[in-house]
Amino acid sequence: MAGKIRQYFRDKKDDVQDYAGGSGVIGKLVLVLLVVYLLVAMVLGIIWSSEPDTFSVREHTRTLATSMDREPVTGFATTATMIHLAETLLDKPGGYISNDIFPPGLWLDNMPNWEYGVLVQLRDLSRALRKDISRSQSQSAEDPDLIIAEPQLHFDSESWAIPSTENEYRRSVNALKRYLNRMSDPQQPDAQFFARADNLSNWLADLETRLGSLSRTLSESVGKASVAEAMTNIDPEDPLSEAVGGDDVKTDWTKIDDVFYEARGSAWALLHIFRAIEVDFRKVLQDKNAMASVKQIIIELEGTQESMWSPVILNGSGFGMLANHSLTMAAYLSRANAAISDMRDLLSRG
Repeated sequence: MAGKIRQYFRDKKDDVQDYAGGSGVIGKLVLVLLVVYLLVAMVLGIIWSSEPDTFSVREHTRTLATSMDREPVTGFATTATMIHLAETLLDKPGGYISNDIFPPGLWLDNMPNWEYGVLVQLRDLSRALRKDISRSQSQSAEDPDLIIAEPQLHFDSESWAIPSTENEYRRSVNALKRYLNRMSDPQQPDAQFFARADNLSNWLADLETRLGSLSRTLSESVGKASVAEAMTNIDPEDPLSEAVGGDDVKTDWTKIDDVFYEARGSAWALLHIFRAIEVDFRKVLQDKNAMASVKQIIIELEGTQESMWSPVILNGSGFGMLANHSLTMAAYLSRANAAISDMRDLLSRG
């Protein structure tokens, strides 16, 4: 009997050891898979963080018109560019990342901010297209496809559940494609694109405020005195009183790269939009002697897309030893904004 009991416990001990050995193998396998997953996610994160290259608007317009067997009528370049920008947002490496809930998209913040910058410009232009450019006068009916395209681009940019952001933006792209198809079809004269000075000026007015805000936020990377607080400290009874500034307004160091990449995304989209405007609004720009302003805007926006040689966004002081990428970007956008202001002035003249 004692021998049987000893054998029983000996067998149990062997079973426990076998189980422990099996658990150890499973644990090692899980650890290896986790390490491989993290490495793959890291490599994908680097690839997905690469910004799309610029493209030739004229070449893209010509190729698309040929594939559709249509003539590139007025408005074709601008609409085709909007479609291509939106499709790039959705189809670039990694797809649309802003609403990702799993790594590596979940870990990335530069690309989602770049996407938001592009998205803001698409939203503003789609609103101008629906509200002004596609209508002959204030009492004209809105285009049925633009009624769909414009609000779909305003859908929540971070929605991953049903409906997903990508699906809603695809609906906008499809609506823009239908509008482009009707606009370029001589048999469907109901789709219009009025390349007038007032329509362009209205959009530029909104753009001025966008770029002004971005330039201000970028320049606050090194801290700036608050104008509002300084004005409240002026003694209205004493003309010789000196304004006393309040606390400096400074972008939080964790947000500096976010602001930079939002501005870079906006500038990338605007670069192509202005190249398209140069094509579709050529007649009015020549009549108003505003073509030089457009060229200047394009040159400044091209400067914002220079290659980044630093792995991080540097934030040196204005005249310090290290570069300040935010101030460099702000300088380009401020000069572009100044050219836009000159352009609006020219367009408003008779």
